[in-house]
Amino acid sequence: MKTIRCSFLAFLLASAALLAAAQQAPAPGLRSAQETHLRNLRQLTFGGTNAEAYFSADGRQLIFQATPPGGQCDQIYTMNTDGSNVRQVSKGGRTTCAYFFPGGKRILYASTYKSNMACPPPPDWSKGYRWALYPSYEIYAANPDGSDIRQLTHHWGYDAEATISPDGKKIVFTSLRHGNLDIYTMDAGGGHVQRLTHELGYNGGPFFSPDGQWIVYRAYHPTSKKDIAEFQGLLRQGLYHPTTLEIWIMRADGSGQRQITHLNAASFAPFFFPDGKRIIFSSNVHSGPGMGNFELYTVDLDGGGLERITYAEGFDGFPMFSPDGSKLVWASQRNSKSRETIDIYIADWVP
Repeated sequence: MKTIRCSFLAFLLASAALLAAAQQAPAPGLRSAQETHLRNLRQLTFGGTNAEAYFSADGRQLIFQATPPGGQCDQIYTMNTDGSNVRQVSKGGRTTCAYFFPGGKRILYASTYKSNMACPPPPDWSKGYRWALYPSYEIYAANPDGSDIRQLTHHWGYDAEATISPDGKKIVFTSLRHGNLDIYTMDAGGGHVQRLTHELGYNGGPFFSPDGQWIVYRAYHPTSKKDIAEFQGLLRQGLYHPTTLEIWIMRADGSGQRQITHLNAASFAPFFFPDGKRIIFSSNVHSGPGMGNFELYTVDLDGGGLERITYAEGFDGFPMFSPDGSKLVWASQRNSKSRETIDIYIADWVP
């Protein structure tokens, strides 16, 4: 199972298990007739939990995280966009949130491996589902084959969820370094760290817009005394309880923060369209908070024009467009043999 990181995946699997008895068997074929924006859908992985697949700048490769059948925790892999040439590129520990640098000569991901090559233990779920904020997560850059790994953050306390600006000059990431889950930027080499968010709560999963001027992210800002006390109490234990998440955007310097969705659901994994005018994301808005049926949606930057893209039981999430906008890659349970299986899919995008 995965931690808070980009993936949000353990929460999804736990929720899906609760819905298992109520779900109907999936329709034959990989694509529903209602999924009119998707064409030539192909399954790229087969088994285990695979998620957060992101394109290289030339659109020829994907980098993703996966726990293969029998594995203990996520490692980082690369593969061609047809699913061939799968290679593990991380060194051990628990890893998350991988991304290609724009030139394709370096990769980025977070890992606990320098603290311990073994997988850290999952949190205790006896009191309900929690994300573990492993303090040994640091952000690293490496060659695409995993060699020449270099540590970019040096701050004990959760540093993860990192992606890169289109020009390769800035890295945006989530950190607990000031006692709250906030978004920061740093130079590509790890210097000049700047805090962008200050609102109490969780701010994370950030991605730059195609022109590098904006950042889209997910956020939860508790307001009641009860919710604030719960949030802060869990943080002191290195934990977070996922509840409602909404989609936000802000300028790359942290100004102009604006809430995009008001769905009162678990909405996450936002990504800009290649033209920067819309956002694609995952949400359980049609099943209610805490429920396991997540679908892909698109929305305008003013919050209007909400459109549902996928119609498959279980989980669909972590969408990303290819650089030219012709393809969409995402993670889905649509052809899974078990509730614990999530695979990577790719399809031609039909505007």
